[in-house]
Amino acid sequence: MCRGSLHVLLLLAVLAIALPLTSAQPWQICGNNGNYSANSTYQTNLKQLAAALPKNASSGSLFASGAVGSVPDAVYALTLCRGDANASACAACVGTIFQDAQQLCAYNKDVSIVYDTCYLHFSNINFLSSTDNSGLVDLYNGENVTGDIARYDRAVTGLLNATAGYAAGSSSRRFATGQMVGFSDQYPNIYAMAQCTPDLAPVQCRRCLDDLVDRLWQTFDRNTKGARSVGARCNLRFELYSFYNIPSMLQLQAEAVAPSPEWQPPVVPGSTGGKRRNGAGKILAIAMPIVAVVLAAAVIGFCFWRRTRPAKTPPPRPLRSASRSEDIESIDSLILDLSTLRTATDNFAENNKLGEGGFGVVYKGSLPYGQDIAVKRLSQSSVQGMGELKNELVLVAKLQHKNLVRLVGVCLEEHERMLVYEYMPNRSLDIILFDPAKSSSLDWGRRLKIINGVARGMQYLHEDSQLKIVHRDLKASNVLLDSDFNPKISDFGLARLFGGDQTQDVTSRVVGTYGYMAPEYAMRGHYSIKSDVFSFGVLILEIVTGKRNSGSYYSEQSGDLLSIIWEHWTMGTITEMVDRSMGERAAGGEIVRCIHVGLLCVQENPASRPAMSAVNVMLSSGTVSLKAPSRPAFYIRKGGGDGSTGSYSESFVGTLPSSGRSAPLSPNEVSITELEPR
Repeated sequence: MCRGSLHVLLLLAVLAIALPLTSAQPWQICGNNGNYSANSTYQTNLKQLAAALPKNASSGSLFASGAVGSVPDAVYALTLCRGDANASACAACVGTIFQDAQQLCAYNKDVSIVYDTCYLHFSNINFLSSTDNSGLVDLYNGENVTGDIARYDRAVTGLLNATAGYAAGSSSRRFATGQMVGFSDQYPNIYAMAQCTPDLAPVQCRRCLDDLVDRLWQTFDRNTKGARSVGARCNLRFELYSFYNIPSMLQLQAEAVAPSPEWQPPVVPGSTGGKRRNGAGKILAIAMPIVAVVLAAAVIGFCFWRRTRPAKTPPPRPLRSASRSEDIESIDSLILDLSTLRTATDNFAENNKLGEGGFGVVYKGSLPYGQDIAVKRLSQSSVQGMGELKNELVLVAKLQHKNLVRLVGVCLEEHERMLVYEYMPNRSLDIILFDPAKSSSLDWGRRLKIINGVARGMQYLHEDSQLKIVHRDLKASNVLLDSDFNPKISDFGLARLFGGDQTQDVTSRVVGTYGYMAPEYAMRGHYSIKSDVFSFGVLILEIVTGKRNSGSYYSEQSGDLLSIIWEHWTMGTITEMVDRSMGERAAGGEIVRCIHVGLLCVQENPASRPAMSAVNVMLSSGTVSLKAPSRPAFYIRKGGGDGSTGSYSESFVGTLPSSGRSAPLSPNEVSITELEPR
């Protein structure tokens, strides 16, 4: 036996005692919709779904659904793997759960079954057309907490609510893990998980999870150490141990989320919790010896395999190249003919021009099947733009999120280099926000939607996608708005890909937009995800006030926006900065909270700025307490302190000294940089 195996066996035996539900899986509910017979059409249809869904679920979303056949032999099925599972584990679990379902509920037409890793529900009734959380399975931990049960209930409910809000609004995966720190000496941490099927809209997901939280103490005993409810559309779980395989996506202090002391969970007469626990105890007594033997055999087998397996270290793969063959192959299906784009844009007619920048021109067009598009046409004289186009092509083709602009196609024909995107009818945010005649169309509801959407998109880039992306040029003109004012982040030409555990990088070539750039990047070339957080903070403050940050050399006020907001914040007159064009019905508390979050994002020290996941929690939950912000980083306006406004330069490319650092040339250490046209 390999070194330490005895200790591992003892530990696994202890875990088998502490986690009684583990020994009992799978858990199933056999419905009462009737039975099918062997070799029937229904069984044939079910086998087709059993063959297709494991592969579909493991393709990336960890979710799959399908229907085969027609009434009365139609079969409808849905499966969802836990958000922390990898693709291979998901495929294996779904394949196994189909087999177990047909054995545990033999010939039953309606079955719900739960594993730790995945869930399956199939039925002869079409539940796929509904968002109802059908096929619900409720499970609980067999041990009880001691001490202040009322405080424990409040803490669990608060953590589940925060985790549910994060899952519903902060990720396209509709999945979140949460941790409450410092609950008590006896129970230092409480852990939670919330998940919905990714096809649900945020409001549908939140409603589904809220229903599970509302029924929590009506279903489970108030002192249980853990419980979960798993349904076809959403699931929720909490435990006093870390039961998931990733770091907690949000972390809360116990006192920060607890509801008011007057809150009490409902008391349900005639609870059957005691009977369920007696049954669980009997199952545990029977199953524990079996589990111990199986775990021991697994450890011994693993040790033997490790000894006999030849060592093999795969060569490292470069992560930064934007011209790898596999990247180019991945976009073959997006290739569009030049003739198609000429027809779509009326041969790039002047009246179809949407905008122009250093890279070239963007045109509106319409494809033959009616889809409106925006064609980004690279200027043939732009050397820098060509590199940015390649970078943007590779990154955007791999990124899929509702708050990122969607790539429709690419044209690399003759001397033309063009990217084709979905068309955004409301153009870019800056066109509306900073226009006095148009800004009134952005009421507070729309502005909050834009803030939340951009925050979710940035969290996806930083934390939730398979890639870790630093955008480096987040600003109002790079936030596009669809017909419903849903925001989509665009322009990934300056974005950079981080690999592995990389968190920051240094460059001597600083590119971006003054006013949105973090000071450590503008002065020393240091960029990280916290640089993007700074840009997002500036964007929040612009959205709330309706004013540009004068660091972009376009001043509408006597000082830069961050300085003015900080002055009003410290004086307690921050509401004077709110854009009056929103009208009098704007929610004052939400606005002040957004300004508070914006100030946290623009703090001078990058380590003090919150991660985007934390930003999303702050924006979505009014119960999470916010730290006091420190003094933000300030910019001087071009031309020094004489109050004059220099010529407007939206973006710039500058070169820092080879050391990557600039000497302090002014009291606030703003570097002097040679600007070049892009």
